[in-house]
Amino acid sequence: MSWNEPGRGNRDPWGGGSGNQGPPDLDEVIKKLRGKLGGMLGGKGGGGNGSDSGGGAGGGGASISGTGIALIVGVILLIWLASGIYIVDEGNRGLELRFGQYHRTTMPGPHWRPPYPIGAVERVNVEDVKVAEVGYQSGPGDRRQKVPREALMLTQDENIIDVQLAVQYRVREPMLYQFNFRDPDRTLHQVAESALREVVGQRRMDFVLTEGRTEVAEEVTRLLVDTMEAYGTGLEIITVDVQDVQPPEPVQGAFEDAIMAREDEQRVINQANAYRNELVARARGEAAQIREQAQGYRFRVVADAEGESSRFTALVQEYRRAPDVTRQRLYLDTMSEILGRSSKVLIDPTAGDPLLYLPLDKLREGRQAAAGNESRLDPDVLNRRISTSGAAETSRGRGDLRSREGR
Repeated sequence: MSWNEPGRGNRDPWGGGSGNQGPPDLDEVIKKLRGKLGGMLGGKGGGGNGSDSGGGAGGGGASISGTGIALIVGVILLIWLASGIYIVDEGNRGLELRFGQYHRTTMPGPHWRPPYPIGAVERVNVEDVKVAEVGYQSGPGDRRQKVPREALMLTQDENIIDVQLAVQYRVREPMLYQFNFRDPDRTLHQVAESALREVVGQRRMDFVLTEGRTEVAEEVTRLLVDTMEAYGTGLEIITVDVQDVQPPEPVQGAFEDAIMAREDEQRVINQANAYRNELVARARGEAAQIREQAQGYRFRVVADAEGESSRFTALVQEYRRAPDVTRQRLYLDTMSEILGRSSKVLIDPTAGDPLLYLPLDKLREGRQAAAGNESRLDPDVLNRRISTSGAAETSRGRGDLRSREGR
Protein backbone atom coordinates (compact mmCIF):
# COMPACT_ATOMS: atom_id res chain seq x y z
CA MET A 1 0.00 0.00 0.00
CA SER A 2 1.55 3.32 -1.03
CA TRP A 3 2.21 6.10 1.45
CA ASN A 4 -0.07 8.62 -0.26
CA GLU A 5 -3.06 6.27 -0.70
CA PRO A 6 -6.36 7.73 0.58
CA GLY A 7 -7.24 6.73 4.08
CA ARG A 8 -3.66 6.58 5.42
CA GLY A 9 -3.51 10.10 6.69
CA ASN A 10 -0.95 12.76 6.04
CA ARG A 11 2.24 10.72 6.07
CA ASP A 12 5.20 12.58 4.55
CA PRO A 13 8.22 10.29 3.77
CA TRP A 14 10.58 13.25 4.32
CA GLY A 15 9.62 13.38 7.98
CA GLY A 16 7.31 16.40 7.84
CA GLY A 17 4.09 16.06 9.65
CA SER A 18 2.39 19.23 8.37
CA GLY A 19 0.41 19.57 5.29
CA ASN A 20 3.41 20.78 3.27
CA GLN A 21 4.06 18.02 0.71
CA GLY A 22 7.27 19.57 -0.81
CA PRO A 23 10.88 18.47 -0.24
CA PRO A 24 12.71 19.51 2.99
CA ASP A 25 14.71 22.72 3.16
CA LEU A 26 18.41 21.93 2.36
CA ASP A 27 19.66 24.95 4.28
CA GLU A 28 17.81 23.77 7.35
CA VAL A 29 19.45 20.33 7.15
CA ILE A 30 22.94 21.85 6.80
CA LYS A 31 22.34 24.15 9.79
CA LYS A 32 21.30 21.20 11.93
CA LEU A 33 24.40 19.26 10.99
CA ARG A 34 26.64 22.25 11.72
CA GLY A 35 25.02 22.67 15.08
CA LYS A 36 25.56 19.07 16.05
CA LEU A 37 29.19 19.12 14.85
CA GLY A 38 29.88 22.35 16.71
CA GLY A 39 28.51 20.87 19.90
CA MET A 40 30.73 17.86 19.57
CA LEU A 41 33.83 20.04 18.99
CA GLY A 42 33.07 22.46 21.85
CA GLY A 43 31.46 25.32 19.91
CA LYS A 44 28.24 27.19 20.62
CA GLY A 45 25.13 26.10 18.82
CA GLY A 46 22.71 28.61 17.32
CA GLY A 47 19.17 29.05 18.61
CA GLY A 48 17.43 29.14 15.28
CA ASN A 49 14.72 26.61 14.51
CA GLY A 50 14.87 26.87 10.77
CA SER A 51 14.01 30.59 10.26
CA ASP A 52 16.52 33.40 10.21
CA SER A 53 15.87 36.09 12.86
CA GLY A 54 17.80 38.75 11.06
CA GLY A 55 21.09 37.76 12.54
CA GLY A 56 22.28 36.16 9.26
CA ALA A 57 24.42 33.05 8.97
CA GLY A 58 26.82 34.22 11.65
CA GLY A 59 24.23 34.52 14.33
CA GLY A 60 22.66 31.11 13.93
CA GLY A 61 25.81 29.02 12.95
CA ALA A 62 28.33 27.11 15.07
CA SER A 63 32.01 28.07 15.32
CA ILE A 64 34.74 25.30 15.56
CA SER A 65 37.24 25.77 18.38
CA GLY A 66 41.04 25.41 18.12
CA THR A 67 40.96 22.11 20.03
CA GLY A 68 38.63 20.58 17.45
CA ILE A 69 40.84 21.72 14.61
CA ALA A 70 43.91 20.22 16.32
CA LEU A 71 42.04 16.97 16.87
CA ILE A 72 41.08 16.77 13.20
CA VAL A 73 44.62 17.59 12.14
CA GLY A 74 46.01 14.96 14.54
CA VAL A 75 43.69 12.26 13.19
CA ILE A 76 44.62 13.12 9.63
CA LEU A 77 48.32 13.10 10.56
CA LEU A 78 48.02 9.68 12.19
CA ILE A 79 46.29 8.28 9.14
CA TRP A 80 48.95 9.78 6.92
CA LEU A 81 51.78 8.32 9.03
CA ALA A 82 50.09 4.90 9.17
CA SER A 83 50.03 4.82 5.40
CA GLY A 84 53.82 4.47 5.51
CA ILE A 85 53.64 0.93 6.92
CA TYR A 86 54.36 -1.75 4.32
CA ILE A 87 55.18 -5.46 4.27
CA VAL A 88 57.79 -7.16 2.11
CA ASP A 89 56.85 -10.71 1.13
CA GLU A 90 59.21 -13.68 1.43
CA GLY A 91 61.59 -13.92 -1.51
CA ASN A 92 61.34 -10.19 -2.24
CA ARG A 93 63.35 -7.12 -1.34
CA GLY A 94 61.98 -3.66 -0.67
CA LEU A 95 63.66 -0.60 -2.17
CA GLU A 96 62.85 2.54 -0.18
CA LEU A 97 62.95 5.92 -1.90
CA ARG A 98 63.23 9.43 -0.46
CA PHE A 99 61.90 12.07 -2.80
CA GLY A 100 62.45 9.65 -5.68
CA GLN A 101 66.04 8.75 -4.74
CA TYR A 102 67.16 5.32 -3.51
CA HIS A 103 67.59 5.22 0.27
CA ARG A 104 67.96 1.59 1.44
CA THR A 105 67.02 -2.06 0.82
CA THR A 106 64.72 -3.83 3.26
CA MET A 107 64.37 -7.55 3.94
CA PRO A 108 61.11 -9.56 4.12
CA GLY A 109 58.79 -8.48 6.94
CA PRO A 110 56.96 -5.32 8.12
CA HIS A 111 58.67 -1.95 7.71
CA TRP A 112 57.85 1.76 7.80
CA ARG A 113 58.90 4.54 5.49
CA PRO A 114 57.83 8.17 5.23
CA PRO A 115 54.47 8.29 3.48
CA TYR A 116 53.79 9.75 0.09
CA PRO A 117 54.95 12.17 -1.29
CA ILE A 118 58.12 12.00 0.82
CA GLY A 119 58.84 8.30 0.54
CA ALA A 120 57.90 5.35 -1.62
CA VAL A 121 58.79 1.66 -1.87
CA GLU A 122 59.31 -0.72 -4.78
CA ARG A 123 59.41 -4.49 -4.40
CA VAL A 124 61.76 -6.78 -6.38
CA ASN A 125 61.61 -10.60 -6.46
CA VAL A 126 65.06 -12.14 -5.94
CA GLU A 127 64.17 -15.86 -5.78
CA ASP A 128 62.32 -16.52 -9.04
CA VAL A 129 64.53 -18.06 -11.71
CA LYS A 130 63.92 -16.46 -15.09
CA VAL A 131 64.81 -17.87 -18.51
CA ALA A 132 66.12 -15.92 -21.47
CA GLU A 133 65.43 -17.82 -24.69
CA VAL A 134 67.63 -17.18 -27.73
CA GLY A 135 66.50 -18.59 -31.06
CA TYR A 136 63.09 -19.82 -29.89
CA GLN A 137 60.05 -18.95 -27.77
CA SER A 138 58.26 -21.33 -25.44
CA GLY A 139 54.56 -21.73 -25.90
CA PRO A 140 51.75 -23.58 -24.13
CA GLY A 141 52.14 -27.30 -23.75
CA ASP A 142 55.95 -27.25 -23.95
CA ARG A 143 55.81 -26.14 -27.54
CA ARG A 144 58.64 -24.19 -29.07
CA GLN A 145 58.37 -21.66 -31.80
CA LYS A 146 61.56 -21.03 -33.69
CA VAL A 147 62.78 -17.46 -34.15
CA PRO A 148 64.93 -17.59 -37.32
CA ARG A 149 66.16 -14.03 -36.87
CA GLU A 150 67.95 -15.11 -33.67
CA ALA A 151 68.64 -18.79 -34.38
CA LEU A 152 70.47 -18.67 -37.72
CA MET A 153 74.20 -18.03 -37.26
CA LEU A 154 77.35 -18.08 -39.41
CA THR A 155 80.24 -20.38 -38.52
CA GLN A 156 83.97 -19.99 -39.13
CA ASP A 157 83.87 -22.09 -42.31
CA GLU A 158 81.07 -19.88 -43.72
CA ASN A 159 78.21 -22.30 -43.06
CA ILE A 160 74.87 -21.48 -41.50
CA ILE A 161 73.53 -23.43 -38.53
CA ASP A 162 70.47 -23.16 -36.33
CA VAL A 163 71.33 -22.73 -32.63
CA GLN A 164 68.92 -22.41 -29.70
CA LEU A 165 70.16 -21.26 -26.30
CA ALA A 166 68.53 -21.01 -22.85
CA VAL A 167 69.94 -18.81 -20.06
CA GLN A 168 68.66 -19.19 -16.50
CA TYR A 169 69.23 -16.21 -14.23
CA ARG A 170 67.84 -14.34 -11.23
CA VAL A 171 68.21 -10.99 -9.49
CA ARG A 172 71.24 -10.75 -7.22
CA GLU A 173 71.39 -6.98 -6.50
CA PRO A 174 67.88 -5.46 -6.48
CA MET A 175 69.04 -1.83 -6.49
CA LEU A 176 71.14 -2.25 -9.66
CA TYR A 177 68.43 -4.30 -11.31
CA GLN A 178 65.72 -1.73 -10.60
CA PHE A 179 67.52 1.58 -11.15
CA ASN A 180 70.71 1.03 -13.18
CA PHE A 181 69.02 -0.22 -16.37
CA ARG A 182 65.68 0.51 -17.90
CA ASP A 183 65.16 -3.09 -19.08
CA PRO A 184 67.89 -5.44 -17.72
CA ASP A 185 66.05 -8.57 -18.87
CA ARG A 186 66.07 -7.41 -22.46
CA THR A 187 69.70 -6.38 -22.09
CA LEU A 188 70.64 -9.89 -20.92
CA HIS A 189 68.79 -11.41 -23.86
CA GLN A 190 70.66 -9.24 -26.35
CA VAL A 191 74.04 -9.87 -24.70
CA ALA A 192 73.41 -13.65 -24.73
CA GLU A 193 72.59 -13.57 -28.44
CA SER A 194 75.68 -11.50 -29.19
CA ALA A 195 77.96 -13.79 -27.16
CA LEU A 196 76.52 -16.88 -28.86
CA ARG A 197 77.11 -15.42 -32.32
CA GLU A 198 80.70 -14.58 -31.38
CA VAL A 199 81.46 -18.08 -30.07
CA VAL A 200 79.81 -19.88 -33.00
CA GLY A 201 81.54 -17.58 -35.49
CA GLN A 202 84.94 -18.69 -34.18
CA ARG A 203 84.33 -22.43 -34.63
CA ARG A 204 83.71 -24.79 -37.50
CA MET A 205 80.29 -26.19 -38.23
CA ASP A 206 81.21 -29.84 -37.67
CA PHE A 207 82.63 -29.04 -34.26
CA VAL A 208 79.51 -27.15 -33.15
CA LEU A 209 77.18 -29.87 -34.45
CA THR A 210 79.01 -32.79 -32.80
CA GLU A 211 81.21 -32.50 -29.73
CA GLY A 212 81.38 -28.74 -29.30
CA ARG A 213 78.12 -28.06 -27.45
CA THR A 214 79.66 -28.11 -23.99
CA GLU A 215 82.55 -25.89 -25.02
CA VAL A 216 80.19 -23.42 -26.72
CA ALA A 217 78.01 -23.23 -23.58
CA GLU A 218 81.02 -22.67 -21.32
CA GLU A 219 82.44 -19.93 -23.53
CA VAL A 220 79.06 -18.18 -23.80
CA THR A 221 78.72 -18.34 -20.01
CA ARG A 222 82.10 -16.70 -19.54
CA LEU A 223 81.36 -13.88 -21.98
CA LEU A 224 77.88 -13.34 -20.61
CA VAL A 225 78.99 -13.17 -16.97
CA ASP A 226 81.84 -10.76 -17.74
CA THR A 227 79.61 -8.47 -19.79
CA MET A 228 76.75 -8.36 -17.28
CA GLU A 229 79.20 -7.68 -14.45
CA ALA A 230 80.69 -4.81 -16.45
CA TYR A 231 77.23 -3.39 -17.19
CA GLY A 232 76.15 -3.62 -13.54
CA THR A 233 72.69 -5.04 -14.18
CA GLY A 234 72.48 -6.82 -10.82
CA LEU A 235 71.67 -10.18 -12.46
CA GLU A 236 73.24 -13.55 -11.61
CA ILE A 237 73.73 -16.16 -14.35
CA ILE A 238 72.81 -19.66 -13.12
CA THR A 239 73.13 -21.92 -16.16
CA VAL A 240 73.61 -21.62 -19.91
CA ASP A 241 72.41 -24.60 -21.97
CA VAL A 242 72.55 -25.17 -25.71
CA GLN A 243 69.07 -26.56 -26.35
CA ASP A 244 69.44 -27.56 -30.00
CA VAL A 245 71.99 -27.31 -32.80
CA GLN A 246 71.07 -28.39 -36.30
CA PRO A 247 71.60 -27.33 -39.90
CA PRO A 248 68.96 -25.25 -41.67
CA GLU A 249 65.83 -27.10 -42.75
CA PRO A 250 66.51 -27.05 -46.55
CA VAL A 251 69.77 -29.01 -46.13
CA GLN A 252 68.95 -31.27 -43.17
CA GLY A 253 68.70 -34.39 -45.37
CA ALA A 254 72.22 -33.93 -46.75
CA PHE A 255 73.56 -33.28 -43.28
CA GLU A 256 71.94 -36.43 -41.94
CA ASP A 257 73.63 -38.46 -44.70
CA ALA A 258 76.96 -36.86 -43.88
CA ILE A 259 76.50 -37.61 -40.20
CA MET A 260 75.68 -41.27 -40.94
CA ALA A 261 78.79 -41.55 -43.12
CA ARG A 262 80.88 -40.01 -40.37
CA GLU A 263 79.44 -42.46 -37.84
CA ASP A 264 80.21 -45.40 -40.15
CA GLU A 265 83.74 -44.11 -40.56
CA GLN A 266 84.17 -43.88 -36.83
CA ARG A 267 82.74 -47.37 -36.37
CA VAL A 268 85.20 -48.86 -38.89
CA ILE A 269 88.06 -47.00 -37.23
CA ASN A 270 87.05 -48.37 -33.86
CA GLN A 271 86.90 -51.91 -35.23
CA ALA A 272 90.34 -51.53 -36.81
CA ASN A 273 91.74 -50.16 -33.57
CA ALA A 274 90.26 -53.09 -31.65
CA TYR A 275 91.79 -55.60 -34.09
CA ARG A 276 95.14 -53.82 -33.94
CA ASN A 277 95.10 -53.80 -30.15
CA GLU A 278 94.30 -57.52 -30.12
CA LEU A 279 97.17 -58.37 -32.49
CA VAL A 280 99.62 -56.14 -30.69
CA ALA A 281 98.70 -57.62 -27.32
CA ARG A 282 99.01 -61.16 -28.68
CA ALA A 283 102.38 -60.42 -30.32
CA ARG A 284 103.66 -58.83 -27.15
CA GLY A 285 102.57 -61.87 -25.17
CA GLU A 286 104.28 -64.25 -27.57
CA ALA A 287 107.43 -62.12 -27.56
CA ALA A 288 107.45 -62.14 -23.77
CA GLN A 289 106.97 -65.92 -23.78
CA ILE A 290 109.88 -66.41 -26.20
CA ARG A 291 112.08 -64.16 -24.10
CA GLU A 292 111.19 -66.10 -20.97
CA GLN A 293 111.89 -69.41 -22.68
CA ALA A 294 115.25 -68.15 -23.95
CA GLN A 295 116.07 -66.85 -20.53
CA GLY A 296 115.18 -70.19 -18.99
CA TYR A 297 117.19 -72.09 -21.58
CA ARG A 298 120.17 -69.86 -20.91
CA PHE A 299 119.92 -70.43 -17.19
CA ARG A 300 119.56 -74.19 -17.73
CA VAL A 301 122.57 -74.42 -20.07
CA VAL A 302 124.69 -72.31 -17.78
CA ALA A 303 123.62 -74.37 -14.79
CA ASP A 304 124.36 -77.65 -16.65
CA ALA A 305 127.76 -76.37 -17.72
CA GLU A 306 128.58 -75.25 -14.23
CA GLY A 307 127.39 -78.63 -12.89
CA GLU A 308 129.49 -80.58 -15.41
CA SER A 309 132.47 -78.41 -14.62
CA SER A 310 132.05 -79.00 -10.91
CA ARG A 311 131.57 -82.73 -11.50
CA PHE A 312 134.69 -82.90 -13.66
CA THR A 313 136.67 -81.03 -11.04
CA ALA A 314 135.44 -83.41 -8.37
CA LEU A 315 136.29 -86.43 -10.55
CA VAL A 316 139.80 -85.13 -11.14
CA GLN A 317 140.31 -84.71 -7.42
CA GLU A 318 138.98 -88.22 -6.73
CA TYR A 319 141.07 -89.67 -9.53
CA ARG A 320 144.17 -88.14 -8.07
CA ARG A 321 143.38 -89.73 -4.76
CA ALA A 322 142.34 -93.17 -6.06
CA PRO A 323 142.98 -93.66 -9.77
CA ASP A 324 141.98 -97.35 -9.99
CA VAL A 325 138.75 -96.98 -8.13
CA THR A 326 137.78 -93.88 -10.04
CA ARG A 327 138.60 -95.47 -13.38
CA GLN A 328 136.52 -98.52 -12.56
CA ARG A 329 133.66 -96.36 -11.42
CA LEU A 330 133.67 -94.29 -14.59
CA TYR A 331 133.71 -97.43 -16.67
CA LEU A 332 130.78 -98.98 -14.80
CA ASP A 333 128.72 -95.80 -14.96
CA THR A 334 129.31 -95.43 -18.67
CA MET A 335 128.49 -99.07 -19.44
CA SER A 336 125.40 -98.90 -17.24
CA GLU A 337 124.17 -95.87 -19.13
CA ILE A 338 124.90 -97.42 -22.53
CA LEU A 339 123.48 -100.86 -21.77
CA GLY A 340 120.46 -99.32 -20.05
CA ARG A 341 119.33 -98.03 -23.41
CA SER A 342 119.81 -101.36 -25.15
CA SER A 343 116.90 -103.74 -25.91
CA LYS A 344 119.06 -106.90 -25.87
CA VAL A 345 119.02 -109.39 -23.05
CA LEU A 346 122.40 -110.73 -21.91
CA ILE A 347 122.42 -114.21 -20.35
CA ASP A 348 125.24 -115.71 -18.42
CA PRO A 349 125.52 -119.37 -19.53
CA THR A 350 127.47 -120.26 -16.45
CA ALA A 351 124.58 -119.38 -14.17
CA GLY A 352 123.15 -122.89 -14.57
CA ASP A 353 119.48 -121.79 -14.51
CA PRO A 354 117.67 -123.48 -17.45
CA LEU A 355 114.37 -121.59 -16.88
CA LEU A 356 114.36 -117.96 -17.89
CA TYR A 357 111.55 -115.50 -17.48
CA LEU A 358 111.61 -112.68 -20.02
CA PRO A 359 109.37 -109.67 -19.16
CA LEU A 360 108.38 -108.66 -22.68
CA ASP A 361 106.29 -105.67 -21.58
CA LYS A 362 109.21 -104.30 -19.61
CA LEU A 363 111.52 -104.92 -22.52
CA ARG A 364 109.21 -103.02 -24.83
CA GLU A 365 108.99 -100.10 -22.40
CA GLY A 366 112.74 -100.19 -22.01
CA ARG A 367 113.23 -100.07 -25.77
CA GLN A 368 111.01 -97.01 -26.03
CA ALA A 369 112.76 -95.35 -23.11
CA ALA A 370 116.14 -96.16 -24.66
CA ALA A 371 115.09 -94.56 -27.93
CA GLY A 372 114.03 -91.46 -26.04
CA ASN A 373 117.23 -91.36 -24.04
CA GLU A 374 119.30 -91.64 -27.18
CA SER A 375 117.46 -88.70 -28.66
CA ARG A 376 117.94 -86.68 -25.49
CA LEU A 377 121.53 -87.68 -24.82
CA ASP A 378 123.85 -84.78 -25.39
CA PRO A 379 126.90 -85.83 -27.48
CA ASP A 380 129.02 -83.26 -25.71
CA VAL A 381 128.45 -85.05 -22.41
CA LEU A 382 129.57 -88.35 -23.87
CA ASN A 383 132.62 -86.75 -25.44
CA ARG A 384 133.55 -85.16 -22.11
CA ARG A 385 133.13 -88.50 -20.35
CA ILE A 386 135.25 -90.28 -22.92
CA SER A 387 137.85 -87.55 -22.77
CA THR A 388 137.81 -87.79 -18.98
CA SER A 389 138.39 -91.51 -19.15
CA GLY A 390 141.20 -91.09 -21.70
CA ALA A 391 142.86 -88.36 -19.66
CA ALA A 392 142.67 -90.50 -16.55
CA GLU A 393 144.16 -93.42 -18.41
CA THR A 394 146.99 -91.26 -19.79
CA SER A 395 147.65 -89.80 -16.39
CA ARG A 396 147.81 -93.26 -14.92
CA GLY A 397 150.30 -94.39 -17.59
CA ARG A 398 152.53 -91.41 -16.98
CA GLY A 399 152.46 -92.09 -13.26
CA ASP A 400 153.48 -95.69 -13.77
CA LEU A 401 156.24 -94.62 -16.12
CA ARG A 402 157.58 -92.13 -13.60
CA SER A 403 157.51 -94.73 -10.85
CA ARG A 404 159.44 -97.13 -13.01
CA GLU A 405 162.07 -94.54 -13.86
CA GLY A 406 162.41 -93.72 -10.21
CA ARG A 407 163.05 -97.32 -9.46
